[in-house]
Amino acid sequence: MAEYPLEVRDLTVAYHRKPVVQSVNLTLPEGQLVGVVGPNGAGKSTMLKAILGLVPAAAGEVRVFGRPYAAQRSLVGYVPQRGSVDWDFPTDALDVVLMGRYGRLGWFRRPGAKDRELAMECLRQVGMADFANRQISQLSGGQQQRVFLARALAQDARLYFMDEPFAGVDAATEKAIVSLLGALKERGKTVVVVHHDLQTVKEYFDWLVLLNMRLIAFGPTEEVFTAENLQKAYGGRLTQFGAGAAAVLAAAKEA
Repeated sequence: MAEYPLEVRDLTVAYHRKPVVQSVNLTLPEGQLVGVVGPNGAGKSTMLKAILGLVPAAAGEVRVFGRPYAAQRSLVGYVPQRGSVDWDFPTDALDVVLMGRYGRLGWFRRPGAKDRELAMECLRQVGMADFANRQISQLSGGQQQRVFLARALAQDARLYFMDEPFAGVDAATEKAIVSLLGALKERGKTVVVVHHDLQTVKEYFDWLVLLNMRLIAFGPTEEVFTAENLQKAYGGRLTQFGAGAAAVLAAAKEA
């Protein structure tokens, strides 16, 4: 029987007894770039956090490669929203990336020379090797995001979750992220990305999870990214994309 990277069954999350994610069921295949999209307040980040056990679920089950997530943590990498991180913490970029090795080492073993070499290679992959000894508080927002991507790389996970990695980054960082996603896919990794820009969905992702508290649709992007599904998910809120809404709907009709 196939062991999927991620299986979610009847996942429900509630804040103050008000459901924000309701009865989500999905199964994701291996080696795909998966976008999670939906309007603001749709529960995208909450769903990711519940899958990772960072917020409590009211109901449901999560399995990673056929086993409960708690038993498979070492197989999972996570890039949180940049705004949720304390960037004033006194540490440099290389040490942040080395934190990604602790899941492999255990908390009582210190990273060795090989771990430092690997961490430096991860920084090189995201164009940040020259900033290895720079305090993270002295980095720009885009540079900070790239350091966190390097940390995820250092985990050498099989399944990655990234919460809005493209939000508010500069063009160079966006290009670095796109390159990194492609490299992870080539290595057979599965990457789940919360994303807000509908105009780049078809370009970036193989699979799509369309969410608005409830699951609207999931599957290959060309099947899910349709005008009908977007209307179900966003309704009148498609107007938030302004002139871009017409282009998004036109692209969806061509899918």
